[in-house]
Amino acid sequence: MAKIVIEVSEELSEQLHKVGDRLPELLALSLQQPALPSHIYSYILNFLASNPTPEQIVAFSPTPEMQARLRTLLVRERSDEITDVERVELDEYEKIEHLVLLLKAGSLPYHSHSL
Repeated sequence: MAKIVIEVSEELSEQLHKVGDRLPELLALSLQQPALPSHIYSYILNFLASNPTPEQIVAFSPTPEMQARLRTLLVRERSDEITDVERVELDEYEKIEHLVLLLKAGSLPYHSHSL
């Protein structure tokens, strides 16, 4: 088993001491978080759950925050400065974009009564 040494604040040290032997488990769980912040998934799911009309589906777009983050990721990718974590994030944005495009094109049927 590997040993890792890090410097943390006294406050964090006290919190970590309280979790004791669970620290490796908690660290592993924290690394398994979704690629995107949960509010982004919520934004999309809330939109779909609102029973949007076909016109609203066509007009659907990412928030300004999402657009800005995507631009940043694309710039970092083009300049070959993207990290592995950012690559996973960009891939997730691309998956969502693909699904939304399929939905807008009518290739992915959406039935508002089924939600």
